[in-house]
Amino acid sequence: MAGSGAMDLDLLALANALVGNPGDTAAIEIAMLGPTLVCEADRCRVALAGAPFVLGLNGQRLDAYTACDLRRGDRLTLGAPREGMRAYLAVSGGFALAPMLGSLSTHTRSRLGGLDGTALRAGDRLPLLDPAPAAQPLTLPAHHRPRFGGPIRVVLGPQADSFTEAGLRTFLTEPYTLTARADRMGCHLDGPAIAHADGFNIVSDGIVNGSIQVPGHGRPLILLADRHTTGGYPKIATVISADLGRLAQVRPGEAIRFEAVSVEAAQAIAREARQAVSRRLAAMIPAGGGSLDSAFLLACNLIGGVVSAEPHETAP
Repeated sequence: MAGSGAMDLDLLALANALVGNPGDTAAIEIAMLGPTLVCEADRCRVALAGAPFVLGLNGQRLDAYTACDLRRGDRLTLGAPREGMRAYLAVSGGFALAPMLGSLSTHTRSRLGGLDGTALRAGDRLPLLDPAPAAQPLTLPAHHRPRFGGPIRVVLGPQADSFTEAGLRTFLTEPYTLTARADRMGCHLDGPAIAHADGFNIVSDGIVNGSIQVPGHGRPLILLADRHTTGGYPKIATVISADLGRLAQVRPGEAIRFEAVSVEAAQAIAREARQAVSRRLAAMIPAGGGSLDSAFLLACNLIGGVVSAEPHETAP
């Protein structure tokens, strides 16, 4: 069975936390141009995390990374983002949809999951599971919000020996441009050809999220969330898990550079990425200033350090 799920699990977790959901609750993944949504519940809470889409409620601008309560008849609009590619719209309580293989994710190529196995279309209605929010709406302060950009870090292999030294050097030193042939299954890159050492066919083996194949034309092909399970082109490298979200924000026409790291470094970066998400979750505060009552203050870490009040002895 092919893979699926959010292209950026960290952003999904942040959007869900803002509306009080568990981090893996199904949300709407939005790419490049957002929809117009109409609330048909008495009340629900929504929040957007990711690329800075132009977000509006009944014609009034809204801030991303900030939960907002909608009432029946409210219209939520999402215009094109100034930068980046994808964002996640979470709804309090999640969606009342039947899971497929234990998931609410949509795999459009096999028409499985989600709502009728397809991307959302005009007129679709998403039933809400329990839309009434129970706590205060939250916001993530601007200086804690994720930033995009920078090189895409990779671990070389598992078939790095299928390429010449010059081919590996080309891959790691030359820029590649994301082409229009990019979707949730994978993205084709354009740029200098990478030289194979001895042909470009191998016995098909496993594909993971971030596998970078190099077909006969020599340009990289990165497999992503909706990837197939096996492939017969040699894989020059694998994008580290911590950079998959940043890769998902690259637009067609933008350039990518690759940087090789060791397995140990990739593991350390992944641990730091998980800690960064935890810090962002802990940094969320009530939206609109909120109520600084004792319960909220006791939940915050208000101590940034300790200074001794005793005098220090000086050396003679």
